[in-house]
Amino acid sequence: MKGILGKKLGMTQLFDPETGEVTPVTVIEAGPCPVVRVKTVESDGYEAVQVAFGSVADGRLSKPRLGQLGKAGAHRRLVEFRGPSELTPGETVTVEAFEPGERVKVSGIGIGKGFAGTIKRHNFKSGPKSHGSHNIRKPGSVGASATPARVRKGIRGAGRMGGKRVTQVGLTVHQVDPERNLLLVKGAVPGPRNGMVEVREDRTHGRA
Repeated sequence: MKGILGKKLGMTQLFDPETGEVTPVTVIEAGPCPVVRVKTVESDGYEAVQVAFGSVADGRLSKPRLGQLGKAGAHRRLVEFRGPSELTPGETVTVEAFEPGERVKVSGIGIGKGFAGTIKRHNFKSGPKSHGSHNIRKPGSVGASATPARVRKGIRGAGRMGGKRVTQVGLTVHQVDPERNLLLVKGAVPGPRNGMVEVREDRTHGRA
């Protein structure tokens, strides 16, 4: 499994000088990510590789986390990518691991929208907007009187929207800039600006 950690810097547009085609891309500052540990089937029961990102001062982390990071030093994030890998502890993963045109999937914490109603949160239809209507944006009936005389579990309602882990599949690497550790991905990726994201190769999903 090929993967790297990065920080979402924002979105921009790239213009093709020959055709004039406009491509919306998300700029991700990815790596360098030192390899902390490589798990194998013999020792751990499954294959995976742990990489770190975002160096910080030693005092910002606890002693157990510093011991877990080992020779890689103090880093803000530690993520495990499951799957077979040819990496070894001590190596460094950079954006050069990806090539333009390669399909990837990006995971991150989506932007929190705060408290939202059912129309915005679950795409409910609104009620009649004619004169005298008192049910324009209300959720409607959520239970019954005699049976079951309660609101069943799992009923979609108003509440906190966003702020959860989201994975966007079917993305494509548009351009790689090794000098500035930048990865330009075609399309939008989850999360706010300066949000942490995980970029993985996408073998099962994707679109041209």
